[in-house]
Amino acid sequence: MSQTPLTVAYFSMEIGLKSAIPTYAGGLGILTADLMQSCADMGVNAVCVTGCWKHGYLRQTLNPDGSQRYEEIEWDQAAYLKRLPERVTVTIEGQPVVVGAWKLDLKGAKGTVPVIFLDTSLPENPPEVHRITHRLYGGDQAMRIRQELVLGIGGVRMLRALGYADIGTYHMNEGHAAFLTLELLRERQWKDEDVRRSCAFTTHTPIEAGHDVFPYDLAQHIAGDNLPWHIRKIAGENALSMTKLAMTMSRFTCGVSRIHAEVSRRMFPGVSIDAITNGVHHLTWSSPEMQALFDRRSKGWREDPSLLASTCRDFEDGELWQAHQSAKMRLMAEVNRRTGLAFDPEILTIASARRVVSYKQPELLYSNLERLADVCHGRVQIVHSGNAHPFDAFAQGVIQRMVERSRALKDKVKIAYLENYNPDLARLLVQGADVWLNTPMRLHEASGTSGMKACLNGVLNFSTLDGWWIEGYERDPEAGWRIGPLVQAASDDTARSIDAEDIYTELMYQIIPEYYYAGRARWIRRMKRAIGLLGYFNANRCVQEYLQKAWNV
Repeated sequence: MSQTPLTVAYFSMEIGLKSAIPTYAGGLGILTADLMQSCADMGVNAVCVTGCWKHGYLRQTLNPDGSQRYEEIEWDQAAYLKRLPERVTVTIEGQPVVVGAWKLDLKGAKGTVPVIFLDTSLPENPPEVHRITHRLYGGDQAMRIRQELVLGIGGVRMLRALGYADIGTYHMNEGHAAFLTLELLRERQWKDEDVRRSCAFTTHTPIEAGHDVFPYDLAQHIAGDNLPWHIRKIAGENALSMTKLAMTMSRFTCGVSRIHAEVSRRMFPGVSIDAITNGVHHLTWSSPEMQALFDRRSKGWREDPSLLASTCRDFEDGELWQAHQSAKMRLMAEVNRRTGLAFDPEILTIASARRVVSYKQPELLYSNLERLADVCHGRVQIVHSGNAHPFDAFAQGVIQRMVERSRALKDKVKIAYLENYNPDLARLLVQGADVWLNTPMRLHEASGTSGMKACLNGVLNFSTLDGWWIEGYERDPEAGWRIGPLVQAASDDTARSIDAEDIYTELMYQIIPEYYYAGRARWIRRMKRAIGLLGYFNANRCVQEYLQKAWNV
């Protein structure tokens, strides 16, 4: 059956629609969900193609000593998704792999975006093939190639089986989906330019290790005849780079912030790389109290979040403070329920939550424990959360040391580490904190969106100038604080030392005095300006830019 023509078929290895559907690993999946929800709200004719991962996100449990256990989350696909009858086949390692699909209709104000979840756990396949869609990013390089063949080639074939023949743009959200270009080449008689005019690509990582690169002997063994004769010309002479393949076969490539596009152009010289800065879905991440306030004071914001940029100044101080404090009380209740630390809603609360990786410098705040205790004694409480990869000793150690510090400093600074970070907990944190702390090494954060979600709820950012915050701080330096200088230090060690000192200095002389002693009106003025940033850093604006620049509308 022929379907309505599509503006875009959006391919992403992961999507984070809700905690109960663990088909995501981190920010890439959450961003995908936000963009697709905005497409539904705006009436964009879109379809999302992803994987039906049996085990995507893991459940984290903290032991008393700070060590961690992880267990796979069992979930029932049939409870949330609709099984589709269509089947397609992809040849992998010379054998036919049958790919089925599930569907979830993501409903919005003006339309519906079908999300297609590809699945190899089918009776038609042998047990080893079932494993392809078991663990998101699981296994070795061979498994990754199998997964990406299913997503790219299987995804295009599934769209055809579902009746989608007329698709304006095939959008690859990161290089994992780049094999879709090979299926389009087959359909279009191996004419590169005919494929290129239909494809767009977003790269998400400024770090070399984040790009999938496969040896050609392995790729040939797994992908076989799926690889065209000129694969080295379009994907790299010495190894198969999924990023290079996506860039070569796309008419449009972008990074996810202005600074990330600059870094990417240095990584891939000669490639035209634009910038479309990420945004967050305003209705997904704003607290119920903020939504009620916006409904009263910023009519039309649900359909057009850009209105927040101008109407935020008109919020009544008492209303805004009460809306924030209500969300803060929920966060305090959750922290106290989990930890028994007796967090106080009247105390300045700093939150920092993200995947634990070295470039995010998760321990920068703790560079000088004596200084931290002196600055924050009785005046600051801190909440952390974030998962570590089960096999990442560094990340596991970071969390264990966080728990140890919490005990060591408990009489001076209350520090809570909340286990099992997921979208539900993320909402509590971005809605209920007073200050959102982010400390990435400069030129290592592609965008970051947690700080945008915090802004939406009147939470003030305190961040190094990287990713989106360079643009946010430039738009309104009164919407938060920067950590460190505007320029990059000569070495990483020097930068860490400067940034750590700046954290303590800003807390002592700016943030703490302003929260307690400068009068609440000044802090609330900053909260309004933070909310105003979401007039720009929202997913609707992001989708509109994709429509104009990438999706040929």
